[in-house]
Amino acid sequence: MTETAASTAAEAFRIERNPNPATPEERAQRLHDLKFGMQFTDHMARVTWTADGGWQDRRVEPYGPLQMDPASSVLHYAQEVFEGLKAYRWADGSVHLFRPEANGERLQRSARRMALAELPLDDFMASIQALVEIDSEWVPDAPETSLYLRPFLIGTDVFLGLRPPKKVDYLLIASPSGPYFHGGIKPVSIWVERDYHRAGPGGTGAAKCGGNYAASLLPQVQAAERGYDQVLYLDAATGGVLEELGGMNVFAVRADGTVLTPIINGNILEGVTRSSVIQLLEDQQLKVVERDITLSELKEGVESGDIVEVFACGTAAIVTPVGRMGSTDFEVTVGDGQPGAVTLAVRQRLTDIQYGRAEDTYGWMRQVI
Repeated sequence: MTETAASTAAEAFRIERNPNPATPEERAQRLHDLKFGMQFTDHMARVTWTADGGWQDRRVEPYGPLQMDPASSVLHYAQEVFEGLKAYRWADGSVHLFRPEANGERLQRSARRMALAELPLDDFMASIQALVEIDSEWVPDAPETSLYLRPFLIGTDVFLGLRPPKKVDYLLIASPSGPYFHGGIKPVSIWVERDYHRAGPGGTGAAKCGGNYAASLLPQVQAAERGYDQVLYLDAATGGVLEELGGMNVFAVRADGTVLTPIINGNILEGVTRSSVIQLLEDQQLKVVERDITLSELKEGVESGDIVEVFACGTAAIVTPVGRMGSTDFEVTVGDGQPGAVTLAVRQRLTDIQYGRAEDTYGWMRQVI
């Protein structure tokens, strides 16, 4: 959908302005020294679906608590999926999205897997246009900041029986945010989890649903207690093949320049940042191989020097270097423990496109203001 088409579609959203928006002084204070996901804008977008009427009642309304019946299906059966994308303020004051159609299409795939109504892509794009337009002053302009957008679908059918909901709400909220890992670009440490698994064959690993992330929280807490920042999960079938981090895809760079990443197999979320990174690496004449990577191959490669860099990527964290990895029976330092050249180069190339510092030859950016 073009910017003009999105603006036209956004006109279908009824606007109810927040009667008590943040003052310019309050907004400036909240935009100062931003962390990730802590502040929220004045409004949110919303569309309702019913089995009888389809998608209807498109509106932008004041940000605030939801009134929900205690029997709503999302509260009992986790009928929920979500997305994450960003709006970037460019130096000329304009605001752009990064590959939003890919997020809208993935939201549809996730909804299908969780038996939720699929939001039309036009409504997805129009909701973003409508919300960013009304809350445009919340898009920050400091380095490494953005307006993080969180679209989500929840089952709001009032019924305790187990079946697909006959009422679904789509909501879009926005959060002006700083870097996901506060403190700039620095290597993170990874705990390789042996006892818990993120997903299994035929499960919901490829869907961006809240249950996948809820299941990762206990291992994350335990990893933090051991002194590690993030958790890397292995496959449930063999317990020896890399899958992904709790919220990011993983890459390994070999000494010959070949880049390895786990293949999309139904257990792994097909990341928008992941596919973009692969494209950028290949355009830098690096060979990217998508295949199964065993833990023993990764560990032995790091120890021997055959694997010289490891990095993770995702919408929130962008591209993050990995400096140390460990588990119950090993601990290794990746390279010299510092961000590698390939990691830094692909991160710089990606963020230059996102913030308008480099030409977007891929057609990834979509202007909204």
